Amino acid sequence: MRLLLTVALVAVLTAEPALESTITAVPLSAVTLLDGFWQTRLATNRDVTIPHIFKQNEATGRVANFAKAARRADGPYEGRRFNDTDVYKAIEAASYTLVATPNAALDRELDRVIALIAAAQEPDGYLYPARTIHPEHPAPGAGPERWVYLNGTHELYNAGHLYEAAVAHYQATGKRSLLDVAVKNANLVRSVFGPNGRLAVPGHEEIELALVRLAAVTGDERYAELSRFFLDQRGKPHVTEPYPDGPFAMYNEREYKQDHRPVVDQDRAVGHAVRATYLYGGMADIASWFNAPGYSDALERLFTDVVSKRLYVTGGIGARSGTESFGDDYELPNATAYTETCAAIGLEQWASRMFRLTGDATYLDLAELVLYNGALSGVSASGDRFFYQNPLASNGKVERSAYFDVACCPANLARTLASLPGLLYASSDTTLYLNLFASSRTRIALAGTRVALTQRTDFPWDGNVELRIEPDQTATFTVAIRLPGWSLGRPIASDLYRFQQPDVPSPTAIVNGEAVRIRVEHGFARITRSWQAGDVVHLYLPMPVHRVLAHPAVADDRGRAAFQRGPLIFALERADNGADLDRLRVPLDAEVRAVFKPDLLGGLMVLTGTGRGSDDEGAPARPFTAVPYFAWANRSPGEMLVWIKH
Repeated sequence: MRLLLTVALVAVLTAEPALESTITAVPLSAVTLLDGFWQTRLATNRDVTIPHIFKQNEATGRVANFAKAARRADGPYEGRRFNDTDVYKAIEAASYTLVATPNAALDRELDRVIALIAAAQEPDGYLYPARTIHPEHPAPGAGPERWVYLNGTHELYNAGHLYEAAVAHYQATGKRSLLDVAVKNANLVRSVFGPNGRLAVPGHEEIELALVRLAAVTGDERYAELSRFFLDQRGKPHVTEPYPDGPFAMYNEREYKQDHRPVVDQDRAVGHAVRATYLYGGMADIASWFNAPGYSDALERLFTDVVSKRLYVTGGIGARSGTESFGDDYELPNATAYTETCAAIGLEQWASRMFRLTGDATYLDLAELVLYNGALSGVSASGDRFFYQNPLASNGKVERSAYFDVACCPANLARTLASLPGLLYASSDTTLYLNLFASSRTRIALAGTRVALTQRTDFPWDGNVELRIEPDQTATFTVAIRLPGWSLGRPIASDLYRFQQPDVPSPTAIVNGEAVRIRVEHGFARITRSWQAGDVVHLYLPMPVHRVLAHPAVADDRGRAAFQRGPLIFALERADNGADLDRLRVPLDAEVRAVFKPDLLGGLMVLTGTGRGSDDEGAPARPFTAVPYFAWANRSPGEMLVWIKH
């Protein structure tokens, strides 16, 4: 016998209890990935992607810049003024891998690079090789003095990624070598900026959320206070040297860097998409750390704005490639979409923080959509080629690259994948949250005892999930299992997208072979009982193939539909379907089947069906195959299409 969860859902929607606000992530050090989708991809990330990025950072002079700065004025500085962050993010990614897979050679390599970084730091804590190497001839746009062109120098942005790398390295190894560098730099920044110092904002957000991480690991709340200062300065009068005229003069536009209004008054996502998501993530951290009036309300308004008007069906954000920014309401072009990998990652980080702040699973639905689609598409199946932009249509000329002049995305994605085990679970005093589905094992303190949980699943290919719960002693607590919106017939951005047929089979669950009463609150099926070793929960999430329709105001998607199954968005490629993909029509009532192909790129679920070869009602039948969006551009170059005529 199986319990229909939707019955409980209807019963509680009218009077849900207050959202929980004491939720903490179960750290990746307490989670072990087992076999399956993410374990395979994280192994590629560890064994291929991260070593590839380290080699690219050496070959492009990114590491050498620190050695030059250590020798003082032995230039020239190579590359962009923000290239330091590619080294910091690679260190962060590598550090996360050491938690699950100790590697003496990698540990030594990190020590070597960190020693160069420490040597490059100036005596008072300043760390910015672009200026240290040649103060009189800095990298373009860096300025001859410290903190001059904050709009575009990226000094504080670089510092933020330094802090995040330092926290990850310290937590993974116990070594303070990079953490001491970060603390020394943060103390300098704190001495320069603040209510009694310089009143300014970073041009590219990042240090705000990084300072909170530094405060948490050091126990020094002054770093969190500095983060709040930077946030509260936005929208206020402050002195900033205009960035030099040229292609990046847009840095001077206050809306571009979300400095047009105080953060508590912002209600529309504007400007550079990566900057915006990093800002919102920092705001969520401060809302959690302090009682910050207005922050939570502003974040909810901004989230609603993004998912109702500015979100691609893949979880990508940013419509305008020229400025890497959000567009007008419903401006979501497909072939020219900006949808930077870093923007997707920033959106996932913000959404995950919003869940921990509120306890609402809606934010995790978005994080899941991003991880499986708009972010994962940023790296090839081989692990050594990358997308900066992730369009939703291609004429066949879009291919991944081994690296970039502006290489923020590869290492950003590498650190995100390496840290993914820390996204799977969360807990409060008496509740264990299952956020994302992946074969894994964790062990945490809960309700006065230690509890082990083992999750087994072939997700995202099917929706069967088995949870084995093993408390050290019998104890009463709640296991809260997220019920994704797609399993209940609604996409994440329900004001922007809808399923053509929202009625779906109900999710079902049993405990030890018997139905139990389950409360569904804020997107979680909550099972509260006296648990004992050997208890097993079986969950089934139905995965029909959905046809997704966009709001009629989205011009590029009118008369078209996208395929979604579970969390995955699908795309047509020339490799399976030949040329002229935009001539294909698939009627909304056409039968579409899901078929697993074990020999395709390591094993993929594909969709198959038959449409018409053109707009002509009498056109011949045309079979089609759609692959998961994240898997496109891994075979021969060719056209790609997400939104298909119907």
